[in-house]
Amino acid sequence: MYFVYILKSQISGKYYYGSSEVPEDRLEKEHNKGKVKATKSGLPWILIYKEEFLTRSEAYQREQYFKTWAGRRWLKSKGIT
Repeated sequence: MYFVYILKSQISGKYYYGSSEVPEDRLEKEHNKGKVKATKSGLPWILIYKEEFLTRSEAYQREQYFKTWAGRRWLKSKGIT
């Protein structure tokens, strides 16, 4: 299984969109340890949303959708961001 996930910075309030097999591990072992350049400046991060997919490709496509205007509007309409 693969997941698309959304993190929120507890400092800046910014969002990060990603995909992974185990988002909780990636959050703990990489994002919140400063090992990911894109999230290093917003420590600490919290997981606010995730969706499960059968393939990595599906998860990545959903991640890309969330990065679009339409995807962000969908997230906002659901009260996620």
